[in-house]
Amino acid sequence: MKLTCIRRMRPRAAAEASRRPFRHLPPARRGFAAVASCAAALVAAGCPLGERVDPTELGGVELARRLAAGELTAEQTASAYLERIAALDRTGPSLRAVLEVNPDALAIARALDRQFREAGPAGPLHGVPVILKGNIDTADRMATSAGSVALAGHFAAEDAPLVRRLREAGAVILGKANLSEWANFRSLRSVSGWSSVGGQTRNPYVLDRNPCGSSSGSAVAVAARLAPLAVGTETDGSIVCPAGANGVVGLKPTIGRVDTEGIVPIAASQDTAGPLARSVADAALLLRVLLGEPTRHGEVLPVPGATSAAPLAGVTIGVVRDYTGAGEEPIDAALAGALEHLRAAGAVLVDPIRIGAEPAIRAAELEVLLYEFKDGIERYLANVRNGPRSLEELIRFNEEHAAETMPYFGQEIFLAAAAKGSLDEPAYARAVDASRTRLRALLAERFAEHGLDLLVAPANGPAWRTDPQAGDRVSVSSSSFAAISGYPSIAVPVALVGALPVAVALVAPPHREELLLSVAAELERRRGAFPEPEFLPAMP
Repeated sequence: MKLTCIRRMRPRAAAEASRRPFRHLPPARRGFAAVASCAAALVAAGCPLGERVDPTELGGVELARRLAAGELTAEQTASAYLERIAALDRTGPSLRAVLEVNPDALAIARALDRQFREAGPAGPLHGVPVILKGNIDTADRMATSAGSVALAGHFAAEDAPLVRRLREAGAVILGKANLSEWANFRSLRSVSGWSSVGGQTRNPYVLDRNPCGSSSGSAVAVAARLAPLAVGTETDGSIVCPAGANGVVGLKPTIGRVDTEGIVPIAASQDTAGPLARSVADAALLLRVLLGEPTRHGEVLPVPGATSAAPLAGVTIGVVRDYTGAGEEPIDAALAGALEHLRAAGAVLVDPIRIGAEPAIRAAELEVLLYEFKDGIERYLANVRNGPRSLEELIRFNEEHAAETMPYFGQEIFLAAAAKGSLDEPAYARAVDASRTRLRALLAERFAEHGLDLLVAPANGPAWRTDPQAGDRVSVSSSSFAAISGYPSIAVPVALVGALPVAVALVAPPHREELLLSVAAELERRRGAFPEPEFLPAMP
């Protein structure tokens, strides 16, 4: 029998109590006496008998609260997550969500425990493990590879600003997450979740299905409870699609709100970092730290009217019907369920809304990304000390190591970007006008015409079967509305289609993240607990 309480006792206190000598007792009574002694030690420490605390079962907000209250230690928490990573990421279902664990994670946790004993919690994320996407700079013993063996030896000289904020908040950087190599910006035939460093990330709901990308590992790590919180990045869909496909919450903030310095770039006008978590409250907690906003221990963004009968009264939401892949029956049914929750909470729904985004907008978006990628990656690689130091060198590296870097798809996007000129070229300005400027005007018209506060649309369809030869087969997407315009968006899982999660995406005007979170939290509350992944090998 084992009695566990991680609250006021030292980690081994109960176990030490159970090893006290009882040789003077008859053998039949020694076990009972040992248990009684252990129980007495637990009671003396103020622990209810039989209470068990598994940190990996707690959400981010609750975990932060218990750590701040001294009910858990940072070392115990980090150890629990590292054990779960060892059990699920390279063995068992072999999720391959984590590129590498931080070799200093336990040392950081012990240092936080010492600080707690001397001065209290370090900040709102004191002792909370966080996993970072593998394209975010950390000045430690972990590489910033963007998933590519070309940068497998690249160790950043400085933390990205968002990493500094996490450390200042007391987070334990637990590791780097796998991702679609180069954040899915190397080939039009790429395989989401695959990288030459980490291999293929697997969807924890059905292992032969794709986790979407490019923040694949970040979403899978949270869904499989390898970490309570993770940071992803997005240019177009790379947070909200993996969130939806893996049954977690993912928030893409307004462009410019999160500092993107120290992130391997695609396009400055669309790149951002954002939180992935198992609940809206957890995502809100991490968002505040990423934004550098003051946050007390365990505090989350408010949910106005959450106790009233109609907490979303006065909120007008437009139901977008001209998203990519519109009309699939299972997705329509999942969306209908989410709309009924929003309507029951008092929201006014305007249905249908047609944005009217012409195909030319997406074509112009790619032109913008190609120009901005060349500009951004040249500047990033110039500071790499061990690896390619220019786009030309990167292309040549891939050609020379094609068996490792290009076993399934090529680098035609890299080649197209290399052929572009500078951001001063008129072609770049025309592409910006035809994509971002045009879509912002369309969205502003729709919001004003119908008095909208938010938009809602499906975020994803059921995950496709991973096939390296065929590449990605995305059936449903609405991410470009927020991605190209720079508007904030949040994905909230709402249903299983078969055994696979689907989500809706809420989109708000710039800097309205609090409204997004409030509405998302109410939708989540009415939906109820979402099914956890069962690591099915294939669809039944």
